[in-house]
Order: sequence, then C-alpha cells, then structure tokens
Amino acid sequence: MARFLIIGERIHVIAPPIRKALQERDPKPILERAKEQIEAGAHYIDVNIGPADRDGEEIMPWVVKLLQSEFPNVPLCLDTANAKAIEAGLKVYDPTPGKAIINSADAGSRMGNLELAANYGAMVIGLCAKEGIPRDNEERMAYCTEILDRAIQVGLSPDDILFDPLFVVIKGMQEKQQEVLDAVRQISEMGLKTTGGLSNVSNGAPKELRGLMDAVFCAMAIQCGLTSAIINPCNKMLMDVIKTAEVIKGWNLYCDSYLEL
Repeated sequence: MARFLIIGERIHVIAPPIRKALQERDPKPILERAKEQIEAGAHYIDVNIGPADRDGEEIMPWVVKLLQSEFPNVPLCLDTANAKAIEAGLKVYDPTPGKAIINSADAGSRMGNLELAANYGAMVIGLCAKEGIPRDNEERMAYCTEILDRAIQVGLSPDDILFDPLFVVIKGMQEKQQEVLDAVRQISEMGLKTTGGLSNVSNGAPKELRGLMDAVFCAMAIQCGLTSAIINPCNKMLMDVIKTAEVIKGWNLYCDSYLEL
C-alpha cells in the first residue's frame, strides 16, 4: 500500500539551539531532535543548515555523518541554498536506508540541483517557482513543466521528484489557499508526486491554533492528491489526521494499529 511520506522539519538553523549546535559542532541537540521526530513517525529527517555560505561544505557532511551513524535506518533530506554544501553532504551520504532528498531545485537559480540529484542518485524537491511566490496556477504549472522537462533531460525519473506548489500563509494570503490546493490537484493528475512545507500555512497564527490549521489544510491537500509534506511530526493532532486520512484513502488498513491511536 501507499504511504504518506513524512519529512520531519525540526532540525532547522532558524531554531537557536540548532543554530548553536551547528556552529559549535555539538551533536546532542541535533540527535535529540532527530530521535523525537523518528519516534513520532517521521520517515525522513530534513537537515536545514540555512544559506551556509561560509562553512556549509563543512557543516553538511558533518551533520549527515552524525545522523547516519546514530540512525542508520532513516534517510535524510539535505536542505540549504548552498549547492556545494549539498554536494558535500551527498558525497558522504549512505543511500542504504533510502535515497537522499535535495531540498530543493526550482525553475531559476537552483535548476542545477536537478543534475546534482541525477549524478548522485538522489531525489529532489521541485519548487514550482522561479523567483518568489508564483502569481497564479498558470505560472505554477509552467514552472512545474519546465522542471519536469529539465529533470528528464538530465536523467532523473519523474518518480524521484516531489513537486512543491509553495504553501502560503493563511494570515496574509487567505485568498490563495484554494488556489494552492488546486495546484496540488493539477500536479497529481499529471501522475506526479507532491510535497510542501506545511508549517508555512499557519505561520504567524496564535500558537494554540497552528496545529489545528496545519492538520485541516493537510487533510484537504491529501484529498487533492498530496503525497508528502515537510512537517513537525511531534504535532500529534497532525499525525493522527494523516494516519486517519491514509485509512480513508485506502492506503492503510483499518486495524488494531490504527485503533490504538
């Protein structure tokens, strides 16, 4: 059966403890956050080191080797705008638990990450954008097609691309939510895989509402064909909604493991 691919987002340079740990090469906070996400049900761990212009080529392989030594059965998503840092991480990455995911390529300056993925046997997130947020779905789908064409040219399989229509914040772009869901549907109808940064949806909302907003949007997106998301797997409400959606979609069995939620 199919499964909804959960990419854990919590190793992110924007979090002060992670930023400090990366700078000081302190493994403890990084391993703690990885462990809690894996135990909560993450299939992949996203490693976001930020722009990392100065020392990304040192940080990324260090954290890749650290996580794979401690959690050898969990694949990683390498997340940075620094292509050289991504390549440095791919050079030391062990694909035994699953292909690495590059986060991300786009139709602009990051198009070269498609070739990087092909060269290293990795998957890649394809942002349906060039510069900033697309104006509308016509633009999103044009970028989606452009990325797909280029990916095939460099030898990537469409199955190795997770297309991201760019989830946008409800607080400032409420009128765009249905448009994004429709983009998920259009991409899915092309037989392509989809993903997105779910926390973007509730960004800026009161903390006590964020989990609910993310969970509801995720359920609606899964019905439109969403096949994965970059999320906080420690949000139990969200994880329970995903597992329930898998049952309703027929991706998982209605059985004791579901009933024990």
